[in-house]
Amino acid sequence: MQSTLSDSQTAQYWDDGFLFPLDLMSPDEAAQWRAEIETIEDDWLAADLPLPLNSYKRVNAHVVLPMAAKLASNPRVLDIVEGVLGPDILVWSAEFFIKEPNTTAYVSMHQDLTYWGLGAIDGLVTAWIALSPATVQSGCMDFVKGSHKNPILPHADSHGENNLLSRGQEVAVDIAAEDKTAIELHPGQMSLHHGLTIHGSGPNASDDRRIGFVVRYIKPEIAQEVADKDFAMLARGADRIGNFIHVAPPQTAFAPQSLALYEEIRTAQAAALMKGSKDTKRLYG
Repeated sequence: MQSTLSDSQTAQYWDDGFLFPLDLMSPDEAAQWRAEIETIEDDWLAADLPLPLNSYKRVNAHVVLPMAAKLASNPRVLDIVEGVLGPDILVWSAEFFIKEPNTTAYVSMHQDLTYWGLGAIDGLVTAWIALSPATVQSGCMDFVKGSHKNPILPHADSHGENNLLSRGQEVAVDIAAEDKTAIELHPGQMSLHHGLTIHGSGPNASDDRRIGFVVRYIKPEIAQEVADKDFAMLARGADRIGNFIHVAPPQTAFAPQSLALYEEIRTAQAAALMKGSKDTKRLYG
């Protein structure tokens, strides 16, 4: 298993804007994590939660699900992320990104940092952990090499019904098929990508769910520039700056205090994520 990033891997990340595949855990361990989230789905789907269960899986799962906070804080993940961000690491968001088999859901080509209110920064890296096969057939991500060297480019909101992004945002430039790198991952493997790297993914035409656990890690020096406040969970090191309100990992699933905190974060982050959007109900919908 990969323990840390080599100098050459770190250089490749900064040159390409992404790095893959990284062998994080065995397929058996990945299967255990998959079984845990699918058990949660079975147990809580019909529960009387304030929002649909998918909302809690899809956005800030680490606030309400102990297993999401635990996986986001996994020392093996943090050892690798430290090679990009350094020793002080915050979790800004964590989610389960799931495409059901033989469905038409897709993700348009975009830059993550477009609507997050964090600016065009280097101090954020996204870790994408495969809990099921991520292949071209199942709708794996496509990255555009070197695109992180651009500023935040113009985006248009498509509001496409099958687009999994909050606003259906799509970068307003033409991207040739030959400029895309397919990020195929086996269960237990991980990729890293920069917040400015242009990427997207196609539909899942396979017979299995495409399950990814996605964590956005930031350095404490980053600050929210649009919303009045923002939140993060300290994963490693120290936060000596205090730009974010710290979130403690939950002790039990969907505890009342966790649900209240989730709603507070949802309201605060929506001020940045949906600023200027005509469809403010799409986020967490």
